[in-house]
Amino acid sequence: MTYPRVETVEALPGKRLRVTFSSGVRKVYDCTPLLESVPFTPLRSDAFFRRVQTAHGGYGVVWSDDVDLSESELWLRGKAEEGRTRRRVATAS
Repeated sequence: MTYPRVETVEALPGKRLRVTFSSGVRKVYDCTPLLESVPFTPLRSDAFFRRVQTAHGGYGVVWSDDVDLSESELWLRGKAEEGRTRRRVATAS
């Protein structure tokens, strides 16, 4: 299965991410459950957490070479924001 790519990511309070996908859907992903897992302990730092960026090609989000999340994880476990789907605008070629 192919998942929509990540277009933008925004760090929110409470260790959550707002992710906008190439399909126009926006979801909120809660990172709190990850904080107990050793690879994700750096996310406990607010300064580190806020440095999140979209991965090259939109294949997820990254904080460092060692800490990242895939687009499929964000898509499958993220919660859609009510009324927050961005409309795709067709452009004339």
